[in-house]
Amino acid sequence: MSFNYLKKMPTPEEIKEMLPVPEKVQEIKKKRDQEVADIITGKDDRFLCIIGPCSADNEDAVCEYISKLSRVAEDIKDKVLVVPRIYTNKPRTTGSGYKGIASQPDPNEAPDMLAGLIAMRKMHIRAMTESELTAADEMLYPENWGYVDDLLSYVAIGARSVEDQHHRLTVSGFDVASGMKNPTSGDFSVMLNSVYAAQHPHHFTFSGYEVTTTGNPLAHTILRGAVSKHGNSTQNYHYEDLIRLHNMYEEMDLVNPACIIDANHSNSNKQFKEQIRIVKEVMHNRNHSDDIKKLVKGVMIESYLVEGCQPISENQTYGQSITDPCLGWEDTRHLLYTIAERN
Repeated sequence: MSFNYLKKMPTPEEIKEMLPVPEKVQEIKKKRDQEVADIITGKDDRFLCIIGPCSADNEDAVCEYISKLSRVAEDIKDKVLVVPRIYTNKPRTTGSGYKGIASQPDPNEAPDMLAGLIAMRKMHIRAMTESELTAADEMLYPENWGYVDDLLSYVAIGARSVEDQHHRLTVSGFDVASGMKNPTSGDFSVMLNSVYAAQHPHHFTFSGYEVTTTGNPLAHTILRGAVSKHGNSTQNYHYEDLIRLHNMYEEMDLVNPACIIDANHSNSNKQFKEQIRIVKEVMHNRNHSDDIKKLVKGVMIESYLVEGCQPISENQTYGQSITDPCLGWEDTRHLLYTIAERN
């Protein structure tokens, strides 16, 4: 009934010294951080596309996917800024199951947190070096920020975390764009309150220190659909939802009103092919309403080399999700060009 302390973890500084980000890549990250920030603040009218596997479970497959992604990203860079998803922590509704490479570098082996930190940084650095694309990840565990703050250009706070005080206060100290998802209940007020908290300064304890933060003006909303009290998925990417969010933003003391539409999860009822239709509807609504165009800055899409998903086994299909189902590569490529055409 108590904690069993297995080993002391290295500090973020020790891990960074072991696996440093090359100087050239540091410059790429600085530039891309600013590009993402300029989209969120409205200085850049390009569309943000945060796209990649549900969970980054295999370094070779993830890096191959991102290398393919980088070639399309170069083609559409005047219209779309592509940010690959390298999600290394996977939230679990019941707490059981694969929790991501940062916890379990081999899905078929027992968790190893130190090996996971090393695997996570290796994968991010390799992907950045090979593709020149810096990535997004979900900040499932706020204390992990120090291990990844030199890697990420975008951070998401998930539906199960967005009501948590520690997550909200931690985001107030991030220096990159950070999206706060609506909670699983779908309550817009909860989501906007989390943005308010993240945008303002705070004084609290973090990683064993007393700290203060200045607030994160790049904190914004992510609509990912919801689950009703009867357990049914409900959507919140439609025109009326976006107008409602726009009006609620105007009533609050928030800077840089912005929203990202998560095309999967409850918005698609995890019917991964629906992401294509949903993204097209979002692009249509942006072109129909100036208010929506100013508010909706991008989309999140789950995709990988091979469509669908598979159970964890000894004989896994290379480049196919072991968590939620994803679009395959050809559908992904076509959808990215469609987004560029319609922005």
